[in-house]
Amino acid sequence: MQKLSRPARRAALVVHVTVSACWLGLTLGLLALGITAATTGSAGAVEASVRAMKLFADRLLLPVAFLTLLSGMLLSLGTKWGLARYRWVYTKFWLTLATATATVFALRPGVNSAVTAVAAGGPLPDAGDVLFGPAVSLSAYVFMTVISVLKPWGMTRRGRKRSQVFA
Repeated sequence: MQKLSRPARRAALVVHVTVSACWLGLTLGLLALGITAATTGSAGAVEASVRAMKLFADRLLLPVAFLTLLSGMLLSLGTKWGLARYRWVYTKFWLTLATATATVFALRPGVNSAVTAVAAGGPLPDAGDVLFGPAVSLSAYVFMTVISVLKPWGMTRRGRKRSQVFA
């Protein structure tokens, strides 16, 4: 892929950092709502919490997750970092893909089942449905932020071979 021009790279970086921060913030908000739903004694607070989680998960989380993935791919493919040249970029790609997939297949269904049970007048069926996904996601996003700043581990085998060819 052709390298991005400096203005395009900067614009893509701003988009990526912004949507990544949004994803981190949304997940932190989901965790706070999940903790509220799991620990409060008020049926009204439980219902309000899980309904707010559903709203965030249905309307905001997926677009932000996929925009983070796409902007990260654009940056990796359009810059010197490459998608598979450095271990930290490769790790971020696979963790982003895994957490976006987990959002679709684990977090959203768990929140939806919690909303269905609570809206029917029952208790929160399983606190794990509203706590586990946001807690794991938040840990992954903080880890990805750390490796974005520190850029550890060096090049992959593919990156080393490619740099030797162009040296």
